[in-house]
Amino acid sequence: MNIHEKSLAVYKNRPALVAGIEGEKISITVLGGQSVKVREKDIEVIHPGPCSLKDMEDGAPLGNVREAWELLADAESGFPSATLKELAELAYGVFSPRTAWAAWEIVREGFYFTGDAREVTARPPSAVKDDERKRDEKQRETGDRAAFLERLKKNLPLAEPDRRFLQDAEALALGKTDKSRTLKELGKGETPEEAHRLLLACGAWTVWENPHPSRFGLGRDSAKIAPPPPPEEQRLDLTGLAAYAIDNSWSADPDDAVSLETGPDGDILWVHVADPASSVCPASPADIEARGRGATLYLPEGASRMLAPQALSLFALGVGGDVSPALSFKMTLNPDTTIRETEIFPSLIRVTRLTYAEADALIAGASGATGDGAALAALAAIADRAVERRLDTGAVIIDLPEVHISLGGDGEKSVLIEPLCAYRSSALVRECMVLAGEGAARWAMQRRLPFPYISQEAGELPAQRLEGLAGAWQLRRCMRPRRLSAKPGIHWGLGLDEYTQVTSPLRRYTDLLCHQQIRAWRNRSEGRGEEPLDEEEVLFRVSAAEAAAAAASRAERASRAHWLAVYLSDKLNKKDLLWQAVVLDRKDNKGTLIIPALGLETHVSMRGSEKPNDTVSVRLLSVKIPEGEAGFALA
Repeated sequence: MNIHEKSLAVYKNRPALVAGIEGEKISITVLGGQSVKVREKDIEVIHPGPCSLKDMEDGAPLGNVREAWELLADAESGFPSATLKELAELAYGVFSPRTAWAAWEIVREGFYFTGDAREVTARPPSAVKDDERKRDEKQRETGDRAAFLERLKKNLPLAEPDRRFLQDAEALALGKTDKSRTLKELGKGETPEEAHRLLLACGAWTVWENPHPSRFGLGRDSAKIAPPPPPEEQRLDLTGLAAYAIDNSWSADPDDAVSLETGPDGDILWVHVADPASSVCPASPADIEARGRGATLYLPEGASRMLAPQALSLFALGVGGDVSPALSFKMTLNPDTTIRETEIFPSLIRVTRLTYAEADALIAGASGATGDGAALAALAAIADRAVERRLDTGAVIIDLPEVHISLGGDGEKSVLIEPLCAYRSSALVRECMVLAGEGAARWAMQRRLPFPYISQEAGELPAQRLEGLAGAWQLRRCMRPRRLSAKPGIHWGLGLDEYTQVTSPLRRYTDLLCHQQIRAWRNRSEGRGEEPLDEEEVLFRVSAAEAAAAAASRAERASRAHWLAVYLSDKLNKKDLLWQAVVLDRKDNKGTLIIPALGLETHVSMRGSEKPNDTVSVRLLSVKIPEGEAGFALA
């Protein structure tokens, strides 16, 4: 089509009026009034004019585009072509600047036609019908979504099909994305907490959904790859030695036990540890899976195990049969409980399983007795001396109230909270495990064996140490993070020159790694050819496992806070319910309190002369389940 003054042209997909022609330059005015000089190849004339851009402001005229398409598409000649002028006349009955632009936009849309001003082609019926179906579905989806959003805004019940519109909110609540179209359209912040709040408010989720493991990239299932049974090998027979596996009543994976012998050179403390390293070899499938988890994930709703559940019947002490395979740490002690010598043996042991309450009862009745009570009392006495020794070297022992949180079984929807008692046998087990860690670290250091040692830098102690719970809280705030390294170092909090952890290889990967290194060293020294991992490889495995274990630890803390909030949400309407709390710290009118029955620290406004270690009563004010938070006030 020739270019004339006042012709209608297309410039960058916008209507333009030809204002003048000066040689090779063409002056045009685009919609909005802007003047531009272009070349002929930059524009396409779609109507000879004369026209006015005001004609374009009224929008598309009434017409029947689909009928025009049907006339062209159903022609006997197949899918004939037409000019833009012919399309405008077919669709709108007249060829004018306004209908020319409307026809051009139809072609540019590409739904019914393709082409340009010179030649327009009808698209095949199959393609158009497929696009019409998709368009209708999209329009219907848009309408359904608008109705869904309106129901959300008005807090109306959602229909079952609405669930599909909440998938983005669920993905955000579970930490699988950081965006949510639904929250954005509702004008809410795109955070996991806001997504969680929305899902609770609309009834898509109940409070019994715990999203926190998923937010840290963790699954709920235990490891899948079952380790092989322990191989046939020569083990030291210690079945005649009384061995006690002492733990909480709910523990299902006992992996340590203790024994005591009195020898000519002093007391001999045995710490027997489950022996999965006998069959879980470095770089084996079960080892790689365990390293990826780092540690067993313990949640109130159950455990997601680092090693496949089948490992419990193979290696947990006293679970799979009367006699259990173990890796036994033999420590000959000096009277002050310093370790004179450490030896390590694959062994066979016969375990007596006890709860802390059962062990305490035996210790309490041990005066002048023999048997289990006397043995446990002797172990408790060693533990007492070990505590004194560590305190003399600067150890820090922190004792703050803790609780065990679990969910009701048999389909019962309830949260159970049980304060943990300060059992003497709990301290007994703790000190024996610390001695095993100290002895193993020294054993590895003496042999220059690459090993994951644990150290801790000294914290800055308060100038004035408080007594009681407030003092324990002060000390906890002074603690520095622990550090794992292939080099031994001082552990300030424990008061030890060298330390590692070796007593939970079913629960912690670094403990399993220690066992693998011990076994490799023994095999090499006994001529079986196996080489321990070098320092670089030990550090690589420690780094990978600790990253995974840290995620599990954060997920455990967040999950505990969630279930505690769920527990407290059921108490909100009980206005006469009060909790006893202890003041830990006070700054002006702001106080930090701990509620022992809940194992919960909280901040409240103070109004009297309360000071650290004072006991006060508090009342529950609010609960935020998405944040895992509860607010209290002085009663």
